[in-house]
Amino acid sequence: MGPAWLVLPTYNEAENIEPIVNAVRAQLRPGDRILVVDDNSPDGTGQIADRLAGEVEGLEVLHRPGKAGLGRAYLAGFAHALGRGAELVLEMDSDFSHDPADLPRLIAAAEEGADLVLGSRYVDGGSVTDWGLVRKAVSRGGSWYARRILGVPIRDLTGGFKCFRRGVLETLDLEHVRADGYVFQIELTYCALKEGFKVVEIPIVFRDRRVGESKMDARIAIEAVWKVPDLRRRKAR
Repeated sequence: MGPAWLVLPTYNEAENIEPIVNAVRAQLRPGDRILVVDDNSPDGTGQIADRLAGEVEGLEVLHRPGKAGLGRAYLAGFAHALGRGAELVLEMDSDFSHDPADLPRLIAAAEEGADLVLGSRYVDGGSVTDWGLVRKAVSRGGSWYARRILGVPIRDLTGGFKCFRRGVLETLDLEHVRADGYVFQIELTYCALKEGFKVVEIPIVFRDRRVGESKMDARIAIEAVWKVPDLRRRKAR
């Protein structure tokens, strides 16, 4: 199988960007690449990433003009990676919420035949640490709600630690994906299932970010309440 590209979206991650790049580089295979997608972070994240690109083998930086949402950043990163010949495309947070040591497990599952691999907090062996009861309830409840509305067996529909085979992203109608945040993650997984791709969940431990501020807010969670039923209606046509 050809190279894997890891897409790291950033906005105001100046304290995390160098440690996360070094950590993921140590876990990827020779020939795999890292793409930082920065939304013109005012704290200088993009400039730090540019410096690292001159020091770290296989690192590229994609600069976008402003903050336009996590979904838009990922779609731009996917397009860039596919255009450079990626056979696997991974996505993960840039704040150590996802453990870089899990990257080889996601890649291995794809090499063993999965079309889309999900790092799952809610299958046996997975868990969430460092969150309060309310945030845990919102996250788990969001996955339960989406699973029931969409009628799919996936336990963690809202997670953002994934590995796609190239063919999945080429098949999905990415130009018409409009959701962001939780719903962006739900939509990509649901569409992959509807297209008949093999989706596999592997357990991960999700930890709260070490430094910086979370980009998730109540608006993104509320968005899921009305966009998930709409997603089912659109795909049923």
